[in-house]
Amino acid sequence: MTFDGRLFSGITVLAAVAESGSFVRAADALGLSPSGVSRAVARLEKRVGVRLLDRTTRSQTLTDEGRRLYEAVGPHLTGIEEAATAAAGSANVVQGKLRVNVDPFFSRTVLASRLADFLSRHPDLSLELIMRDDVGDLVADGFDLAVRFGPPPSGSLIARKLLETRIITVASPGYVAAYGKPANPEAVRTHQRIMFYNPVTARPFEWEFHRGKKVTEIPAEGRLLVSDVETMLEACMAGAGIAQVMEIGVEQIMRDGALVDIFPDWSDERFPLYALFPSRRHRAAKVEAFMHFCVESLSAVAPVTRRPVSVRGERSKRKGR
Repeated sequence: MTFDGRLFSGITVLAAVAESGSFVRAADALGLSPSGVSRAVARLEKRVGVRLLDRTTRSQTLTDEGRRLYEAVGPHLTGIEEAATAAAGSANVVQGKLRVNVDPFFSRTVLASRLADFLSRHPDLSLELIMRDDVGDLVADGFDLAVRFGPPPSGSLIARKLLETRIITVASPGYVAAYGKPANPEAVRTHQRIMFYNPVTARPFEWEFHRGKKVTEIPAEGRLLVSDVETMLEACMAGAGIAQVMEIGVEQIMRDGALVDIFPDWSDERFPLYALFPSRRHRAAKVEAFMHFCVESLSAVAPVTRRPVSVRGERSKRKGR
């Protein structure tokens, strides 16, 4: 059979531009220059006889004809990529580069101290852990997966829950000695509180106290607002106020007595940790190896006062926050 390599190459470039939204990102993904990507698309347009992209100074979007072509060939390109991946052995062998969009707090408190062991187990793997404030576009940004706290974003991402950790309300012994311990959740209104910034709403996270089915909500009010967990913990230990934190990552601080749980009977709220994937299709061994590493690392964090979730549990999350 005959095979037109130039046509296939042009379609591959078009798909990269469609998925990334720009010549620059497509060029980076394909190992080409932006001008090379532009020329390849122009050659393809000349070959098929129609304009496939609308170009502006900031972005490139598919025309109606370009979108029909992309939707028709997209499944075939995916099938070719999967066949090549299987033939190369990456479906069964942990190798190549793995790029992960990871929550900064989870990376520092759970993964960092165990990374040397993970890399020693997989000498043919290079790992990129990129700290981001949000999920973003996994495909356009070139990520194999993301590991993030909070409910998954709406859309087509595939979500696998790894953990549910308690939300606890803490203060330093020095703060309690100076200002007293609130008698109940409502009493925190009269105390100094450290607020945590929610990038989704651009406002502080609301405070909630859960005991069984009872939920007490307190408006987010405080003189100190931070967007970094480490800063919040350090400020809280220094006596700046009361804070609500995830239990994961603060176990040693609690054992050392630097912070105390001021409402142990109101700590039934849970916050999830998810792994997010751009596709439900078969994932390479390197991705599965990293997933097992995350679950293993979570299991090693003691004491286990939260609910780890099996790595096999998976579902597609369509509903956002």
